[in-house]
Amino acid sequence: MRITQKLSEEVQTALAKANSTAEETISAIKTVRSFANEETEANVYSEKLQQVYALYKKEAVAHTYYVWSTGFTQLVLQISILYYGGHLVISGQTTSGNLISFVIYEFLLGDCMESIGSVYGGLMQGAGAAEKVFELIDRKPTMVNNGTYAPEHMEGKVEFRNVTFSYPTRPAAQVLKNLSFTLYPGKVTALVGPSGSGKSSCVNLLENFYPVQEGEVVLDDQEIKMYDHKYLHTRVSMVSQEPVLFARSIHSNISYGLSSVPLEVIISAAKRANAHNFIMELQDGYDTETGEKGAQLSGGQKQRVAVARSLIRNPRVLILDEATSALDSESEHAIQQAMNSDLQERTVLIIAHRLSTVEKAHNIIVLDGGRVVQQGTHKELMEEGGLYSQLVQRQVSGFGAEEKDHTRTLHVPTKESEISEPASVLA
Repeated sequence: MRITQKLSEEVQTALAKANSTAEETISAIKTVRSFANEETEANVYSEKLQQVYALYKKEAVAHTYYVWSTGFTQLVLQISILYYGGHLVISGQTTSGNLISFVIYEFLLGDCMESIGSVYGGLMQGAGAAEKVFELIDRKPTMVNNGTYAPEHMEGKVEFRNVTFSYPTRPAAQVLKNLSFTLYPGKVTALVGPSGSGKSSCVNLLENFYPVQEGEVVLDDQEIKMYDHKYLHTRVSMVSQEPVLFARSIHSNISYGLSSVPLEVIISAAKRANAHNFIMELQDGYDTETGEKGAQLSGGQKQRVAVARSLIRNPRVLILDEATSALDSESEHAIQQAMNSDLQERTVLIIAHRLSTVEKAHNIIVLDGGRVVQQGTHKELMEEGGLYSQLVQRQVSGFGAEEKDHTRTLHVPTKESEISEPASVLA
């Protein structure tokens, strides 16, 4: 029976992998078709199904062996009873009536035991299938959100104090190394640097997605891990480069995580995100379904809805991780104007490669190899030279401007044809 349980567990694991492959391929069907790789993906899925089929065969053989062995044992037992009972009747040690009664009792008992065996076999298969579920239930999360701190007022001052961080899947690779910087309320701070320098990792820590190995991330002189989970994410809001929308209406996506939000408030947030006009042009307006992962909207439209979803919360700390990368220059400018006019005492952290977004920040922090290598305004960093100046030159060369005076503030046109560096990958 232990063998049947183990095989059942292996079947469930293999079936889960096959289903995962099919789901991944179907959700990215446009990418698959754009590379004409349908046949390869079908073969990969077929291989996964063959593994499931092979395990099912093993499970069937084990079950057949169990059924035959129990049936054969019962047959041997019945023959033994008839042989020995006949001997007792012939020798006069018992009567034929007693033998017949005993045989009838044995038949009834055998049927009951066979039924119990079948039920037990099914229970073992179910136990094998459920073992994975119980493993997940019994897992202890490495990131425990058990903070309780929830003050009535938050200023939004963020400090990274000597932070050293590695992802749990790559503990030997330090992404951030003794990193320290401060974000001030009412100021826009930009994080720039080459891909892999640790920009998105800073965002992950500020959102309290991972624990730090050394140092601390502090929000208003209180460690970020001490805050109540729901409270923290009503005060700290993020718009990512590839925002995820849910298969529901635009109205529900903008008010996601909130309850009883008036339509006027949603419209106000959409206008500040420059999304109201395109929403009203849709057939059902704010009741338009976005489709799975927002598939019915373009990349720029999804980003504007995501910006509205963050602004409606009126967060004290707003994180924009390449949040306008899919927008045209006009939409990007409108969103920047809306956020600048509504800045108040809000702390804004921007991760962007477009200079039109970065150069107007109050403070620019340049990261390289998980460390802060430069810090200052755009003009100060251009006069200082170094990595920031090199990044600017590389981007400017994409526009055909080979030579620029680095001693004055650089103006960069904001057109859709801008060539920006690849965004860093979120680990």
